[in-house]
Amino acid sequence: MLNIVLFGPPGAGKGTQSQKIIEKYKLQHLATGDMLRAAIREKSPIGIEAQKYIDKGQLVPDEMVIDLIAAELDNHYEVPGFVFDGFPRTTVQARKLDEMLEVKKAPITVMLALEVDYDELIARLVNRGKISDRTDDQDENVIRSRIDIYNKTTLPVMDYYKTQGKYRGINGMGSIDEIFNRICKVIDSSK
Repeated sequence: MLNIVLFGPPGAGKGTQSQKIIEKYKLQHLATGDMLRAAIREKSPIGIEAQKYIDKGQLVPDEMVIDLIAAELDNHYEVPGFVFDGFPRTTVQARKLDEMLEVKKAPITVMLALEVDYDELIARLVNRGKISDRTDDQDENVIRSRIDIYNKTTLPVMDYYKTQGKYRGINGMGSIDEIFNRICKVIDSSK
C-alpha cells in the first residue's frame, strides 16, 4: 500500500498537488480541510464546533480530526493507498495515524513537505480568497496567524517523520507541473 503524507503550510499547493498524485497513482484523497468544510456546510455538530476554531485562524482539536480520519479509513479499506492532505498536523495526530495504519498493516510510505517562501504563501492565499468563498483566506491577519500556527505546531511533525526516515522536502516554488515532477521522482524512489 502506498500511503503518502502531503505536508506544507497553508497556500503551499497541497490541494493542487494531491489531485495530481491521486490521479497518477490511483490513491484515495483524505483532506481534513475538505472534510471539515463539508461538515460545516452540512451544519453537523462537528462542523458547527470546527467553524468556531477556523474563524479564529486556529487549528481544529486533534480529537475531532482523528475521528474524521478514522471514519474515512474504514470507509475506503479497498484502495491501493491514501494521500493524507493537511493531516497529521501535530505529533499526537501522527502517532494516532501510525497506530490506525499499523492495525491495517499499511504504514506511511513517505512524507512529502512542500517548501514555499513566506511572501509567496501570503500572495497565493490572498489571491485564493478573492476567487473562493473561503473566509479564512480573505483576511491577511488570519492568513498570517494560520501560517504562524503551522510553523509552531506542525513543524515538529517533520521531525517525527525524519526520525523514521520518511521525510522528503520538495521545492514548492515554480509551475504546478515542475513541482509535480519533483514529487513523482520522490514517490517513485520511495516505493
